[in-house]
Parts: sequence; C-alpha cells; structure tokens
Amino acid sequence: MLISSLIQMMPILLAIAGGYLYAHFFTANSKDLANITTDLFVPAMIFHSISQSSLSIKAVGEVLASSSLIFILLIAAGWLWVRLIKENPRSALPALAFMNSGFLGIPLMRLWGGNEAMNIIVIFDQVQGFFMFSIGILIITGGFNKKSFISLFYSPIIWAMILGFGVNFSTITLPEPIINSLFFIGEAASPLACAALGASIKETRFTFKKSLLGSLLFRFVGGYLIALLTVSLLGITGLTRTVILVAASLPTAMFTSILPLRYGQDNQYASMMVIISTLLGIITIPLAFALAG
Repeated sequence: MLISSLIQMMPILLAIAGGYLYAHFFTANSKDLANITTDLFVPAMIFHSISQSSLSIKAVGEVLASSSLIFILLIAAGWLWVRLIKENPRSALPALAFMNSGFLGIPLMRLWGGNEAMNIIVIFDQVQGFFMFSIGILIITGGFNKKSFISLFYSPIIWAMILGFGVNFSTITLPEPIINSLFFIGEAASPLACAALGASIKETRFTFKKSLLGSLLFRFVGGYLIALLTVSLLGITGLTRTVILVAASLPTAMFTSILPLRYGQDNQYASMMVIISTLLGIITIPLAFALAG
C-alpha cells in the first residue's frame, strides 16, 4: 500500500513541481492560472460529473449522510482550532476541513477495492465538493455576508453544480458531442490546479509555523477520529466503513489553496498544508487503511 500511495500521488507532485519550475524560469501569473482553472475547467468537470452520474438514491443515502456529518464536525472543530492558533480562517479552515477525496481518493480506492470502493468515494467526494464550492467559498470570501453571497452567486462552479443536478434529475439528454467536450475540458482541471499551486509557491515567501504541525495532526488524526465517530453513530460497516474512514483522513484538498488565490486572499497556510500533507500521505494513507481494518 505504501508503493500504491506513492504511485497515486506522483502525478500531483510532478504537476506541482512543473508549475513551480515553469514560474521559476519564465513569467507565470498564478492568479490568472487559478482564475481560468476555477472559472472554466472546474465547472466543466463538476457539471459533467454530476449530470452523468448514474448512482441510485438508495446507494447515495448512507454515504451522503456520513459525508455531510463529517463536514459539519470538521468545520466546527476546525473553527475552534484556528481560533486557538490565531490563524486566518479564510486560509486555514478550508485546509483543515476538506480532504483530497477526488483527485487522490478516487484512483486510490479504485486501485485498492475496485469499482465498488470507487463508487462509494465518488459519492463522498461529490458531497464534499458541494460543501467546498458553497460553504467553503463563503468562508474564503469573508463569511455569511452580502459580499460573500454575491461572490457565490457569480461563481461558475455553483451554477455548474445547480445545472448538473438539474440535468441529472430531469429527462434531459445531452448530445454526445457536448458530453465528450465537457469531459475533455474537465479532465484538465486537476493538472491545471496543481500547476497553479506550483506557480503560487514560487511567488510566495513561506514561513513555516509551529501551528502547522498541529493542523496536520488535525487533518489526519482528527479527520480519522471524526469519521470513526460518524460511522459508529450511523452504524456503517464493511467496505463503506473502510472507504469513509480512509477518505476523511486523506491529505488536504489542493483547491483549498487555489480558491483563496482566486478570490484575492492569502493562500500561504493552505498551500503549506496541501504540500506537506500530500507528502506525508505516503505514510498516513497506508496507516489509515491498516487502522480501518
């Protein structure tokens, strides 16, 4: 599993390094990269994923409940933690609450447990994605105020989610060329996000903070323990239990670094969380599988 974790994270690490090296030798504006990623490629990815999902309502129920409860508990506990360490919640809180259940988790579960495990984490990731691109954006843009809601209203990501669910739950059938085009565009979201993160690292002067150690423990250990509490409360067992426990303790989602950049906020803390947690994931992911049984 150690080798499998390294293999799954290798494309992410190489794409981040590529963005960093490009920005080192050439002129690269990380904010422009973040804007085009979040305003074009990510909406295409989200719309295609949601509109084309064939998961049944019954299959979604258990994972939807657990993923939602995990998010609520992580946000609540994370808020207390950022207040304790006196960090800016706009950058630090999303990095604590959101895990890389998509770009890392989905291929990892497919490798480990086949299509059945992958289908479970796809549902888990869609719920987390909904919260990230709604509540997460509200947090990054300043909380529940008029300005934040206006930013949310004009977000292409939110409209991609709304329209995606509308198509999925209706009788609308999209033409095949449209579906293929959306898939093609959406596939670029992950590597572009990594490249934008790498470019932003080159432009940022990082200062390692002691609070990062506690935040990394929160992401890995806190995520696992909150997931353990959740599956126990909901009586979830078997394969679903293992997938949820491992998913909740995955490294920080890289979009927690890209979104602050998109909305003109400092992303230093989130970027450090993304990079360090991804590297540590080589060790923490096999450990999470072992503990989950």
